[in-house]
Amino acid sequence: MSLKTQLKWLAGALAGFSCATAAAQVDPADPVPLDPAPAQTAEVAPDTADPGEARLTRSDVDAWLDGIMPYALAEGDIVGAQVTVVRDGEILTSRGFGYSDLAEREPVDGFQTMFRPGSISKLFTWIAVMQQVEAGQVDLDADVNTYLDFEIPEAFGEPITMRNLMTHTPGFEERFRNLIISDPELALPLEDFLKQTPPPARIFPPGETPAYSNYGTALAGYIVQRVSGQLFEAYVEDRIFEPMGMQRATFRQPLPERFEADMSNGYRSASDGEPQYYELVPMSPAGSMAASGEAMGRFMIGLLERNPDVLAPQTWEQMYETIYQLTPPLNAMALGFWELDKGNLRIRGHGGDTSFFHSDLNVLLDEGVGIYVVVNSSGEVGGTLRFSVTAGFAERYFSDTVVPLGPRLDTAHEHGQQIVGAYESSRTVATNFAAILRFLGQETISMNEDGDLVYSLLGQPTVWREVEPYVWRHVDGYERLAAVFDEDGALDYVTFEPVSPIIHLIPAPWYRAGSLVMPLLGAALAALLATLVLWPVRAVVRWRYGSRFRLAGRPAMSYRLVRVGIALVFVFLGAWALLFQTLFSDLSGLGGGFDTQLFVTMASQLLLYAAFALALWNTLVVWQGGQSWFARLWSVVLPLAILVVILFAATNGLLSWATNF
Repeated sequence: MSLKTQLKWLAGALAGFSCATAAAQVDPADPVPLDPAPAQTAEVAPDTADPGEARLTRSDVDAWLDGIMPYALAEGDIVGAQVTVVRDGEILTSRGFGYSDLAEREPVDGFQTMFRPGSISKLFTWIAVMQQVEAGQVDLDADVNTYLDFEIPEAFGEPITMRNLMTHTPGFEERFRNLIISDPELALPLEDFLKQTPPPARIFPPGETPAYSNYGTALAGYIVQRVSGQLFEAYVEDRIFEPMGMQRATFRQPLPERFEADMSNGYRSASDGEPQYYELVPMSPAGSMAASGEAMGRFMIGLLERNPDVLAPQTWEQMYETIYQLTPPLNAMALGFWELDKGNLRIRGHGGDTSFFHSDLNVLLDEGVGIYVVVNSSGEVGGTLRFSVTAGFAERYFSDTVVPLGPRLDTAHEHGQQIVGAYESSRTVATNFAAILRFLGQETISMNEDGDLVYSLLGQPTVWREVEPYVWRHVDGYERLAAVFDEDGALDYVTFEPVSPIIHLIPAPWYRAGSLVMPLLGAALAALLATLVLWPVRAVVRWRYGSRFRLAGRPAMSYRLVRVGIALVFVFLGAWALLFQTLFSDLSGLGGGFDTQLFVTMASQLLLYAAFALALWNTLVVWQGGQSWFARLWSVVLPLAILVVILFAATNGLLSWATNF
C-alpha cells in the first residue's frame, strides 16, 4: 500500500456498514446504476431457507448483494467488483458486479475474472515462510541476515527476526519510491531490486512498534527464495496454488499471456472511464498477485480447512493463534494474519490496495465461513466499500458480532483529557524529505462535552465512549480504541481497530504539533509575503507621487537584498511544491528526471540559508543606521520569520540530503 492509500484505508475501516446501507437506499429516480453481471456460483446443496430470512444461504447472500452492490458501485463511482463467499468447504456464491472492461461493457464474472488483491498477497508469503519453518530452513527468531546475501544494517543493538517481519515490527520507516511502477522495462527481479535499493532506515527498536512494511514482506519472500532455491513466484505456484486448487492465480509480472483475457482493467473511477496500466510491484511478495474470484474462494477454503498439503494443522494454528498483543484488549497481529475479531467471532484476514484495486478478506475460523471483496477502481468509496461489505456480512449473518455498547465510565472526562492531542502514524517516514508527510498526515483526537472522544479521519468524525479504563468503543460500531502509557505515566501511543495490528498513533512532539506549527508558519509567511508584495507597491506609489527613496548606501542595499532573500524563501518553498506535484502525479517508475529535480530541490536549501544571512545583515544595518522604531522592529521580524521556515523545514525533512525514499 502507498502512504496515501493507507490513509484512505484508515478512513474506510471506520466507515463500517453505513456506506453499504446508504448505498442500498438510493432513490429509484437516481441514474441507472451499472448493471450487475450474472451470478456465478458453485453447485451447493438445495436452498431451503424461508424467503427474506437472514440465513447464510446462497439465495439470501445473492439477494443481499443484489440489494446493495449495483447501487453502491453507481454511487461510489466504481467500475466493477467481485464478492466471493465460502461455507463448509464450498464456494457458496461468487458474484460479479459492474464491468471488467468499461469501454467494451464486459461484465465482471464472479468466478473467472481476475482482480489484484494487493496486500492480501502477503498471506501467501507468510504461508511460504511457515513452510520453510516446518522444513527447518528458517528460524522465526534468528537474525534475518543469517539468510540474506546482503546486510540489513545494525540498529538499536538488536537484530531483525522473521517474527518481526511477520508482525510488522522490524522498525523500518515507510518506503514508497517505485512501490508500484508502470513500465515493464523498469521492472527488476526481486533479488536485483532488493540489492540495488538500500534498506529503509530503522526508526523503531525491533519488536516494539508495529509499522506496516512492504519492504519487510519483500525481505521475507526473498528469504524463501534463497533457502528453497526456487524463484518466489514459482515457489508459490508449486507449494500453495497447486495444492489449494488455485488455477487462475499468479505472482508473475507482467501478467502471463494465458491470463490476459480474464484480467480486469483497473480504473481511477467510473466517471473517468480510462483503463489504467497493469501495475508492476517490484517488491512482489508484498502485493503483486492477480487472482480470480474462484481462486480466492479456494484459498479461503484452504485457510478454513487448514489444508494439510500446505501446512501441518499445528502450524496453521500457530499462525492463527500466536497473537503479538501490544494493546490488550484490542485485536492484534497474529503470525502474518490480522486478528479481526468482531464480538465473539474469531476472524483472521487481511486488506489490500494497489493504486486502482482495493480488497478485503475475512475468514471466520470457527464458522467455516469466509468472504472476499474486491473492487477495480478507487472512485469515491473504493477504499471503504470493501470494508462496508465484509462488516455488513458479519452483522447480517452472525449475531455474535453485535456487542452492547455499555455505559460511559465516570472517568471519561479525566481519561479523555489525557488523550486529546495531535498524533502521527507509526507507518511513517522520518529520515528524508518525505517526512513532511508525517506532519501533513497528523490526526487530532478531541473530546466532546459528554466526555467522549472525537476522532476525525479524512473528514469523517467518529465518536468513542470509554467503556473500560483507557478503552473506548466506537458508538456506531464495534471497533475499540485504547491508550497505552509508559513506565513514567506518559502517553506512549493510541491505536484503534481494525488497524491496531499494524499501526500505532504516536503523540506528535510539541515542536511538530500542527496546532502550534501552523499558526507560527502562517504568521511567518504572511510577514514575508507582505514585505515582498509591498516592495513594488511602494515603488509604484513613490513614482506616482514623485517621491524620493529615502535610503542610500548600505541601508538602501540591505533594504533591497533582504527582499531578494525573501523571494529566495518562496523559491525554496515553490521548488518543494513542484517536486511533490511531480511525485504524486505519477508514483510509478520515478527515474532519472525525477532524481535531477530532487537534487536541484534539495540544493535550494542553500537559498534559504542565504536569505537568513541577508535578513541578519539587514537587522544590523537598520539598527546601526538610526532608522525608525518600526523599521527596527520589522528588521527583527524578518529573520525570525525566516528562522521559523528553516525550523519547519528542518523538523520535516526538507533540509535532508537523503535520496532513499
